Amino acid sequence: MQYGINIKCQERLVYMSDVNMKDLLEAGAHFGHKTSRWSPKMAPYIHSKRNGIHIIDLSLTAQGIEKAMQFLSQTAQANKQILFVGTKRQAQDIVKQAAIETKQPYVTDRWLGGMITNWQTIGGRVKHLKDLEARMESGELANKYSKLEVQRYQEEIDELNRVYGGIKELNGRPGALFVVDVITEANAIREANRLNIPSVAIVDSNADPTKVTYPIPANDDAIKTISLITNYAKEAVLDGISKRTKQAA
Repeated sequence: MQYGINIKCQERLVYMSDVNMKDLLEAGAHFGHKTSRWSPKMAPYIHSKRNGIHIIDLSLTAQGIEKAMQFLSQTAQANKQILFVGTKRQAQDIVKQAAIETKQPYVTDRWLGGMITNWQTIGGRVKHLKDLEARMESGELANKYSKLEVQRYQEEIDELNRVYGGIKELNGRPGALFVVDVITEANAIREANRLNIPSVAIVDSNADPTKVTYPIPANDDAIKTISLITNYAKEAVLDGISKRTKQAA
């Protein structure tokens, strides 16, 4: 059985017509956590139990993807930024690459408290990083300081980039968050909700889907599942950007 998701766009299909049960099954998207570790609020998304593991209803996963991707496309079309968040080891490279390809901000190292709720402070650190990079690139630091001092400045730049590099182009408040794991990224979800910023997130059987605007019930640990759903998000954002560009032409 296939569950086709058709988001018909004028120029692109957002890659969604390729989404079906086989894709999700092969990615292991249906495997939840042990039944002893579940969140009762995920009950509507649970299909069954197998060998002590909750099995997620993939038809609802597909529906969640459809709604979420429509929203992400509309958000990008409205020229609002989508902040990609995935700090768990198996998500970092996937999330970062998707953000880079769509020219969106991202957080893949760790979420700092106040990342979006205290942008005045965080923005100050980002500005400091940009200023140091500009001074390094122009040769100002090399001309003014010794090689050892320049090396220390470079080490500071590298450390700042590790923490803030993904949000250097974040314009304050994003239009939405795309999150891989709502438990790992609980602080990001909490800050988004505090500011009424919509969120799209992969929600496993042990998490609370009511904290997410557009929950996608699925395995949030399997690399194949993370890659599959993150790729849908990437294509949805690219679709919105494409529509916006054509409107402006």
